[in-house]
Amino acid sequence: MKLIGIVGSAADKSYNRQLLQFIAKEYYTLFDLEILEIANIPMFNQSKDQTNSVAIQNMARKIMGADGVIIATPEHNHTIPASLKSVLEWLSFNIHPLENKPVMIVGASYYDQGSSRAQLHLRQILDAPGVNAIVMPGNEFLLGNVKQAFDADGNLKNEGTVNFLGTVLNKFVQFIEVVSQLDGAAPRAMPEDLYAKGTIATTIEDIEMAAEDWVEQASEKVQAVKGNTYVELDRGILTVDQLNYFLKSMPMELTFADDNNQFLYYNKNAEPEDMFAKRWPRQVGNALAYCHPEQVHKNVSWVISQLRSGAQDAIRVHVPTHGPDKFVVHTYQAMHDDDGNYAGINEYILDFNPLVDWYLQQTGQKLVADSNTESADAVSGASKKENPKPAAESTPASQPSAPVVDMKPKADAVSSASKH
Repeated sequence: MKLIGIVGSAADKSYNRQLLQFIAKEYYTLFDLEILEIANIPMFNQSKDQTNSVAIQNMARKIMGADGVIIATPEHNHTIPASLKSVLEWLSFNIHPLENKPVMIVGASYYDQGSSRAQLHLRQILDAPGVNAIVMPGNEFLLGNVKQAFDADGNLKNEGTVNFLGTVLNKFVQFIEVVSQLDGAAPRAMPEDLYAKGTIATTIEDIEMAAEDWVEQASEKVQAVKGNTYVELDRGILTVDQLNYFLKSMPMELTFADDNNQFLYYNKNAEPEDMFAKRWPRQVGNALAYCHPEQVHKNVSWVISQLRSGAQDAIRVHVPTHGPDKFVVHTYQAMHDDDGNYAGINEYILDFNPLVDWYLQQTGQKLVADSNTESADAVSGASKKENPKPAAESTPASQPSAPVVDMKPKADAVSSASKH
């Protein structure tokens, strides 16, 4: 079971953060708890809508993909902190990820009453129209005198407190299972914005995405380096020219779309008519909506949401429409930044047939048909569209029976060492 824990304080040192960390460590057999911070969420201002900002979108997507949420709140002046209230405003303004989501409230404070008044107020907020969370009634955990509650290793000292916390968490898990049976209460995914209407940290703004010379305009605006300028990479230093040579030499078609669903790059190593997924130079910069026919937007959104949410790390599709002499596979691979946040899609397309032929020749093995394999639909990549915003093609096709390798070699395989 996947849960999200929200630290209800933006402070660098927070006992409520420590409480969630203890829960994640102590009760890992009950659920997987991912802890989210709110310090990087901007203060709510309906006149300056930041719903599509990376911070808010990431939090909303994680909440929607979780089975339940635990909010740990301190108490400030008999209520919840302003930073937590601001986050809940964003999560009920234009997006509603907490709707029908099971929520449990916990809290820690310096005094005997714990965060009882803040928790009561938080329940009222979560029940408000636009939020519509499903808060477990009566299942309260109030940690008072919190300065003395934890030991040096971050563990709760009192055995009775630990046992009681385990009891309420077990009840919450059962509550989630009950709620999951209600209509509309299953985990959902945020709808994908295939038109890339938002912005992210790397978005080059004020340039029309569908412009045929987007690359040239964007390059001029950001003064992008090119030619023999050196670029420091994770483990190496190459010039921009060398990077281009390297990527073009890849024996596959590569496409990069960022986490804002904007098509930013492909390794142009062939003319469009010679590619498995046809790309045109003028497509680069387009929103993904303009790279696919509208009738397949639902499929495209599903692929992206699977990768963005972490439900799958890669999705592979066999496309048999390129001919019986080719084993073409489209792979949609999720990319992540150094902090593990979703950073976009690396789509790579490879004809495996030359590799398979080489392998069979080297090993003396052969392919035999598997009569038990059923056909399945596959979705292909990009195609030409006669309009100013060229679109990619996504054509269902019937997948033939998959070949399997007969593992009885007819000749010795080539090895790199002599047997003594």
